Amino acid sequence: MSNMETHPAELAYASEDLPEQGIEILTARKVPLGGPRAMTVRRTLPQRARTLIGAWCFADHYGPDDVSLTGGMSVAPHPHTGLQTVSWLFSGEIEHRDSLGNHAFVRPGELNLMTGGFGISHSEVSTQRTTLLHGLQLWVALPQAHRHTARNFQHYIPGPVPLDGGEARVFLGSLAGDTSPVPTFTPLLGAELSIEPDTTVYLSVNEEFEHGVIVDSGKVYMNGTSLRAAELGYAASGLTTLTLTNASTQQARGVLLGGPPFQEEIVMLWNFIGRTHEDILQARDAWQSGSDRFGRVEGYTGDRLPAPALPNATIAPRRNPAS
Repeated sequence: MSNMETHPAELAYASEDLPEQGIEILTARKVPLGGPRAMTVRRTLPQRARTLIGAWCFADHYGPDDVSLTGGMSVAPHPHTGLQTVSWLFSGEIEHRDSLGNHAFVRPGELNLMTGGFGISHSEVSTQRTTLLHGLQLWVALPQAHRHTARNFQHYIPGPVPLDGGEARVFLGSLAGDTSPVPTFTPLLGAELSIEPDTTVYLSVNEEFEHGVIVDSGKVYMNGTSLRAAELGYAASGLTTLTLTNASTQQARGVLLGGPPFQEEIVMLWNFIGRTHEDILQARDAWQSGSDRFGRVEGYTGDRLPAPALPNATIAPRRNPAS
């Protein structure tokens, strides 16, 4: 998915309650994806309070979206550098085309991971079979040593893993005795979680990881802190157990993200991640000039997205606030 914000409005840390047991609450802001019937997403990363959770640097949560009213997702070919995109759906279907020649479909419970590295381009369009579109689009920042890696695309269908009081689908990393075979450039955890009504789930987690839980549905308590739907709860590294309680009478669902704190500063603008303002300038110029750096998306009818104008200032690198 393309980041359609040309001038992102980063939000300060926001919470109705003080964090309990070290849990921070990051609230989402609504961002339209563009067009007269724009589909709106709820963005929790990045923001001023927290740029990354591990190497996870971008999180859009959308739906359930009635495509007959909004027109669904229709994102023309656009570029990415210095990152991986992770597509995860709860309902609906998205047609993916990229400059590697991949023509794939994103479906519920199936991981599509695309590596931008030095440069890739792709398009994303919800299919005619879709009535409700609902899911997450996530980005992972590549470390400096692999920032210019070759473009790649991987697909994986994780099986359900029973939990005492719920179920997990581990699409990246390891959790509850299950490990995704998909390799990553930094240690990562990504898993969909479902929790039975009025139930608490105890998850053993890597104490070197920081963790985030994006709530999709239900009233969830993360280590005693209440999270509402679309909020992201953050826990710093050092915990060996995450306690997730579903205090509602319906099944709760969320996505757990994790990884060791990302120690590098990054520069982000539009769909580019670099380390300096010059990195972004070069990537933008390459896209605007039609450079082979990003390849071509075949099979998409229509024009590609133009890059937004550069700000009238040097783009400052950012990292998480000091603990």
